[in-house]
Amino acid sequence: MSHAWWRTGAIYQVYPRSFQDSNDDGIGDLEGIRQRLDYFVWLGVDAIWISPIYPSPMYDFGYDVADYCDIDPIFGSLETFDRLVVEAHGRGLKIILDFVPNHTSILHPWFQASRQSRADPKRDWYIWREPAPGGGPPNNWLSNFGGSGWTLDAQTGQYYYHAYLTEQPDLNWRNAQVRAAMHEVMRFWLRRGVDGFRVDVIWHLMKDAGLRDNPPNPAWTPDQPEIERLLQIHSTDQPEVHDVIAELRRVTEEFDDRVLIGEIYLPIDRLVAYYGEDLKGAHLPFNFQLLQTAWSAPRIAELISDYEAALPEGGWPNWVLGNHDRPRIAARVGQAQARVAAMLLLTLRGTPTLYYGDELGVGPVEIAPDQIRDPWAKREPGLGVGRDPVRTPMQWDATGFAGFSTHEPWLPLTRDHKTRNVAVMRNEPASILSLARGLLHYRRQHASLSEGSWRLLDCRDELLAYERREGDDRTLVALNFGSAPQGWTPPPGTPALKIAISTHCDRQGEAVGPTLSLRPDEGLLLAPG
Repeated sequence: MSHAWWRTGAIYQVYPRSFQDSNDDGIGDLEGIRQRLDYFVWLGVDAIWISPIYPSPMYDFGYDVADYCDIDPIFGSLETFDRLVVEAHGRGLKIILDFVPNHTSILHPWFQASRQSRADPKRDWYIWREPAPGGGPPNNWLSNFGGSGWTLDAQTGQYYYHAYLTEQPDLNWRNAQVRAAMHEVMRFWLRRGVDGFRVDVIWHLMKDAGLRDNPPNPAWTPDQPEIERLLQIHSTDQPEVHDVIAELRRVTEEFDDRVLIGEIYLPIDRLVAYYGEDLKGAHLPFNFQLLQTAWSAPRIAELISDYEAALPEGGWPNWVLGNHDRPRIAARVGQAQARVAAMLLLTLRGTPTLYYGDELGVGPVEIAPDQIRDPWAKREPGLGVGRDPVRTPMQWDATGFAGFSTHEPWLPLTRDHKTRNVAVMRNEPASILSLARGLLHYRRQHASLSEGSWRLLDCRDELLAYERREGDDRTLVALNFGSAPQGWTPPPGTPALKIAISTHCDRQGEAVGPTLSLRPDEGLLLAPG
């Protein structure tokens, strides 16, 4: 257990529509991912997490599943998937599949049966309720994409609940048949060789049994998404969810060496509960705190310390800097600090998850009004909630469509894609891609980074310094979060140090004197020497 691959390795998220198009339709696919397997090996990641690839009408681009046990033709076939798994395993790579158990598509046969009549055997597989007294939705719950979370079905005269789009009805996880059916879905993919699941909105699976109204959020303002108007205390994060997750964990444990990861947007004190009693919940409840915190040394030092202190004994930490729902790190903190962020992510204690394109420093992408694809952006325009800018095509080379496709992609490329691409940057020693690769390989070679403890050494102004140690293997990290130079004196008794990696991609092998000088926006990885 102490050396499980999901503890020591690095995970890389692929948004399949946007990674590599192999059939020239402008949309990425599984064969495209297979063709790029050698890139993952070269980069130095250990596992590939693939966002949903199931048959879907694509109202929410695959997060509205119409069949849990097949592949959408847009992405390929089960045979394509099987070949991808075999070839990935042959290169020492793991495959993690996105699992979407909270809701289905309205086109899923389960929901089609459920809405036929109130007496249908699958009626209770979804959350159906009578209108409120006097008419209207059963309670005040909101959709995460704006508007009511309830839709009236004219045929049966009841409302069904959907935490997201009307076309994404929520399953009723209080129904034992639903749970058993979803466990069989997991087994279907585990038998095909997947190495684990990332479970979508895992904290949503159970709702308040009484469907009580959510209370108002006193901090909400009209310039925020409507979902923030209420505190989601009855529609999410219910105590019974931990029993559900323990059951999912038991299914994964029917197979050797698999991982269960949960998507959870909650404060630290509630997040860590998802490790479960006796650590029988999610192996890795995704820690998204770096996506939401202020980018400053004091705040991040406090966040790391709070998270480390809150972890249950034996719980393995993890860190995420980017995903398909939140603005890219380079767009949030700028190109210079994106390098510091890469060093932070890959040197903290725990499993890091990288988002495709962040290793290139992909920043803001302009999405014209007629190019908007995200349903949330269409439902709540003007609030900046659009996720299209973080789902644009991977940039492989300087050809017409950046090597992603020979056809115009489904979303636009960055303006600088002729120079911000793998082919150009892999040959530039000073590129962020070279930095990310160097950090990944260094992490793999040093137990202090892949398994070791974490200890805060210093935090002042915009400087953050910490130590990672495993036995005799020791690594120190010093990060300058500011645009002015910083000096730092290592603690008394620290052995002689040398610079192993600088985010500026120079100074390698430089001996460290009594005082270390960090340039603006520089991070340094220090080794004994």
